[in-house]
Amino acid sequence: MARDGSRALLLSTAVRVRGRLAVLVTLMVTRTLLGLATPALLAASVKAALDGGEAVRPVALLGAAVVASGLLDATTAPLSASVVGRAGARLQSRAVGHLLTFGTRPSLPPGDATARVVQAAPGVAGLMVTIASSVISLAGSVVALGLLWWIDPWAGLVFTLAVPLVVVVSRRFVGGATAAQTDYMRAQSALSARLLSALAGARSIRAAGTVRAETNRVLDPLPALAGAGMALWNLQRGTVWQLKLLIPLTQVLVLAVAGLGVASGRTGPAQLLAISGYLGLACAALAQVDVLLEVAQVRAGAAGLADILDRPGPVDGTRRDLPPGAGEVVFREVSLTRDGLPVLDRLSLVLPAGRSTALVGRSGAGKSLVAGLVGRLCDPDGGQVLLDGVPVDELPLTELGRQVTYAFDRPALTGTTVHEAIAYGRPGTQRADVVEAARTAHADAFVRRLPQGYDTPLDAAPMSGGERQRIGLARALVRPARVYVLDDATSGLDTVTEAEVTEALTTRLHGRTRLIVAHRAATAARCDLVAWLDGGRIVALAPHARLWRDENYRAVFAAAGTPALDGQETAGV
Repeated sequence: MARDGSRALLLSTAVRVRGRLAVLVTLMVTRTLLGLATPALLAASVKAALDGGEAVRPVALLGAAVVASGLLDATTAPLSASVVGRAGARLQSRAVGHLLTFGTRPSLPPGDATARVVQAAPGVAGLMVTIASSVISLAGSVVALGLLWWIDPWAGLVFTLAVPLVVVVSRRFVGGATAAQTDYMRAQSALSARLLSALAGARSIRAAGTVRAETNRVLDPLPALAGAGMALWNLQRGTVWQLKLLIPLTQVLVLAVAGLGVASGRTGPAQLLAISGYLGLACAALAQVDVLLEVAQVRAGAAGLADILDRPGPVDGTRRDLPPGAGEVVFREVSLTRDGLPVLDRLSLVLPAGRSTALVGRSGAGKSLVAGLVGRLCDPDGGQVLLDGVPVDELPLTELGRQVTYAFDRPALTGTTVHEAIAYGRPGTQRADVVEAARTAHADAFVRRLPQGYDTPLDAAPMSGGERQRIGLARALVRPARVYVLDDATSGLDTVTEAEVTEALTTRLHGRTRLIVAHRAATAARCDLVAWLDGGRIVALAPHARLWRDENYRAVFAAAGTPALDGQETAGV
């Protein structure tokens, strides 16, 4: 990721917490000013005591400065944590929200995306505070150096000569550390992605007896991870000793020159104390190894996070509402590519309003992509999809989500309880509506057998694949939409249960447009029409019974492993 992307991400994050950050910066500046005043007050107190003058006032001011500095330290620590926490949460929310808009669009592997969001967001948020603190500290160091020159030019000169050496060492460290940290995070993301995919397929791995081979595959990035970590450690080892030697040596030389100034009468004892204090403040700019390492780490993480946010998501439509209509869907010359290969090639199709249309095709033909186009889970590379005459990309995503609803073959159930999982996206849904939708999906009976019925927590409600599908169907049915897209949403049901669910769906969704991605001949037979997808186009649109005469059509279901039917079942879906 370009450095500009990381910088823009940091600036946009700072803007979101600008109020708290401004207060924090004000406190840090005040603390730095008190730190700059302390050596002068200490010198004034000692000089007054040595000269036999009035020392009460400078001593009182010195005490007040020390107490105020302590109070500011106690205040800035929790405020800093608050800024980092709030900014990190907002940044993670922004990244997760953007990832979720991709739908079926090509994106990052889940493990890689998770690693980037979890690891990088807190670092970017923390870097704001680190940079603010470092800039203020650096400004204080520059002022301290100026005061050092003003008190004793020779001492100031000795310190100034050491600065270029520190700058050279620091710049070399940051460049190398950023590259090493980028390699480390890349290997870590690869490891996370492989582990996540392995956990998702744990049963298959166990059944196939490939645990050892899969373990080796998951851990394959470890050498790269170890190599990047060792490179980072070597950089630290080679840099820290140089700075740790250079800084004390600089301090010794400055104090030696200042001591010679006292001996020669060029400066006095009180001024020597001031020089010592300002020397410590000036050296704070040199001892920035930890800050440099954090900058290197966050630059690498911010680059990965900015890469997520820079990926184009769907552009929200600007049309306010959808005119009245019965739910006709038109695909007009739609083309779509994936990984550089054409999947849909100028596909045209009309889904009649208020009727059910099955979408069939061989595995990999692009059926789920066609289904996803209706609700903009993906966008075509060419052509248009229209809902009741309006291009779907002109509609706000929230409005489109109300008009087009989905049920999937492997639904992800979200919410705390079974009720919330069915009412997901419609928080005000009444229990009666949830129960009615569950009954239609033939889920009510098994839900009532759960320990707390519809109030059973999801993590305490074990479900089979078919039961999860029925909850997913109920979630779709509870939403009053114009178009219902069922993407193989009954594949986990046995034949008898599927027939019962189909009959209930036909009654409940009568007069609603339905697009059913079907892998079973029985499912296609129950629809009003069948759209046959092959070679990226619709090669036929007709009732199942008519298409069944074509042996190539029958071969679609044979390839899917479904039993041959005579095609005469005509119960609608």
